[in-house]
Amino acid sequence: MDTVTRPRILVVGAGFAGVDCVRRLERKLAPDEADVTLVTPYSYQLYLPLLPQVASGVLTPQSIAISLRRSKKYRTRILPGGAIGVDLRSKVCVVRTLNDKIVNEPYDYIVLAPGSVTRTFDIPGLTEHAFGMKTLAEAAYIRDHVITQLDLADASDDPAEKAARLQFVVVGGGYAGTETAACLQRLTHAAVQRYPRLDPRLIRWHLIDIAPKLMPELGDKLGRSAQEILKRRGVDVSLGVSIDKAGPEEVTFTDGRVVPTHTLIWTAGVVASPLIGTLGAETVRGRLAVTAEMTLPGHDGVFALGDSAAVPDLAKGQEGAVCPPTAQHAMRQGRKVADNVIAALRGQPLKPYEHKDLGLVVDLGGKDAVSKPLGIELRGIAAQAVARGYHWSALRTNVAKTRVMTNWLLNAVAGDDFVRTGFQARRPARLKDFEFTDSYLTPEQVRARVASTAADQP
Repeated sequence: MDTVTRPRILVVGAGFAGVDCVRRLERKLAPDEADVTLVTPYSYQLYLPLLPQVASGVLTPQSIAISLRRSKKYRTRILPGGAIGVDLRSKVCVVRTLNDKIVNEPYDYIVLAPGSVTRTFDIPGLTEHAFGMKTLAEAAYIRDHVITQLDLADASDDPAEKAARLQFVVVGGGYAGTETAACLQRLTHAAVQRYPRLDPRLIRWHLIDIAPKLMPELGDKLGRSAQEILKRRGVDVSLGVSIDKAGPEEVTFTDGRVVPTHTLIWTAGVVASPLIGTLGAETVRGRLAVTAEMTLPGHDGVFALGDSAAVPDLAKGQEGAVCPPTAQHAMRQGRKVADNVIAALRGQPLKPYEHKDLGLVVDLGGKDAVSKPLGIELRGIAAQAVARGYHWSALRTNVAKTRVMTNWLLNAVAGDDFVRTGFQARRPARLKDFEFTDSYLTPEQVRARVASTAADQP
């Protein structure tokens, strides 16, 4: 008797793009129309834009980690692990599970939304000594680390050590870096009042970027406003400057300055997940080249979106324009890809993705913010209301919205707390320890593994 199997839809990545795609598939597919599998090392969707507020303790980690298993109606199978290679010819995705077992996951349709990893350069000591701000564990660790520096400085009788522990360097003048420096500066400014042995003037935050402007996407006026807010708080903003080398107790800038510090936070941009390199397909600045329908040319049933795909930005009307790697695009691309996967499954025409950017919001903590919704420039309380209102509305569940709003209200009323959890004490926790970028296979290794596994099967 012949067995009829349902089409297999494999979604790689549980970020904004992947989760919105899965949820749309679950709502629109008939119960027996297809099987959906989601490959992710975590059983939650992380709301990345609020990571700096976790690092500064305004929000708890659980607030922005939205469970994928909360509702009983979801029928997607979750494969706990990370995709480390894809054989497009054999239609197999190679996955390394959480217990380090490597398995082959066949598919009929694949949605590639593996997101991005921190962009690094060949700078001596960078990956060994810098912290990242891309994962929940990193944000929680940085908070512990910063408070630890205050504790150790307070206990030290060595003026040089005290000064070094109270200097902090953030590299990257984009949204992540600017918000990280702003939020953590507020944390240390509030915390030092509880350390009577420490001179507040010794606490210095440095924000540096090789670009000539801070957050150029905001425009000159808002970028200058954000820079003025940071300078007013005592943050030393240096543009046209980067890191020459990094050590365990000092950082050398490209302008020759040597800053004694135990804290280097690297947020200088992102690049597409290394998974894209295993496909052997055409890329645009490291992102997978796809059509406006988010399909991979020459390969049936392959879709890609989010940070790892160069999706044409039709709304700009410019030749070669691609959508920026932002949450608002990823969420909408996820829904459109789900519609196109269903259309392909049902033999219907696919539709292109088009979305006009709604604007940008930057939360600098407290009452400070700059925002540009729909092209309207805002500062101060109005910008803060827009920024937090946007983030709050973008959270996917009512539980997450309630937790975040409660945390904001509690912080506004009770202020900051300065508790070190210590759950990662004495563990390595630098850039190289969190994103596992050395775990991926080469295209040749992927094909060899898939071929050998197929040969072993009867």
